[in-house]
Amino acid sequence: SKKQAEKAVHQKKEQSKTKCRKARRRHINLVAEFNHRQRKNIWLETHIWHAKRFHMVKKWGYCLGNSPTEKSYRACYRAMTKHCLLQDLSYYCCLELKGKENELLKQLARICSADTGLTFQEACCLSGRFEGSLNLYRADRYPEDMLGPVTFIWKPRDGSENRQLWIWVHPALKQDILRELKAIFQCSEPEEICITEPVTMSVQEEKQLEVVSSLGNKRKKEDKEGEKAVPVKKIIGDGTRDPFQSYSWIAQTTGIAISDRSMEILRYRLIGPLSHSVLTETLKAASIQTV
Repeated sequence: SKKQAEKAVHQKKEQSKTKCRKARRRHINLVAEFNHRQRKNIWLETHIWHAKRFHMVKKWGYCLGNSPTEKSYRACYRAMTKHCLLQDLSYYCCLELKGKENELLKQLARICSADTGLTFQEACCLSGRFEGSLNLYRADRYPEDMLGPVTFIWKPRDGSENRQLWIWVHPALKQDILRELKAIFQCSEPEEICITEPVTMSVQEEKQLEVVSSLGNKRKKEDKEGEKAVPVKKIIGDGTRDPFQSYSWIAQTTGIAISDRSMEILRYRLIGPLSHSVLTETLKAASIQTV
């Protein structure tokens, strides 16, 4: 009987330590836990949705959905052929170039060739109406030393000679291509340094935090995952970028600026005959007010 009484007391102690599901899944704790879990492999914004339905793999510094857990291949095929299927391609890295158009085209011509197809100065792409794709090579080394395939988008002209170009590269090729771009434009000086900073909480989250802090001692978490973890630090960067190193460089002679915009610009691919209909219903044109 004495052993049973001790066992009962021990069980009560264990039960008192475990929190209810609602307490364990409080938003402020989830954010801290999610940030902790993606220190090595960054999650896409659609990660939770994919994690519930896909086998996840860790590649190129990201956590990506590889194959569905259910037999949904027919549903995906049906969506592609008759409706609309969306893919999250946000793990692709975006390199942004800013500067004078002639300076950009002069140096970019060194890492591509018209023999392989269109180049950065193709009229339909240069206007900003269409996305282009090409193969990049090391400067003045064509047809040897290919770096890999990329896609690019010019920001439409605004009347100025300064232009903006986005180059999308696979994360496995990102470091080599970024190194080559910095070399041909002679960008070595960091324009700004990325520093982690606290997340700005919404009014609703602040109210939730006030409610949590006003509850009794039983609801308060005193361990390192609780009150001490607030404010939550946001993760800046992606699987191919060190958050404590500079992510923007500028050339002192030409003023050309290169910025690593990976995971700052999301990218989705819509496949299927109803893709345009989905975009039309989703995106609404903003009314431009002229002063």
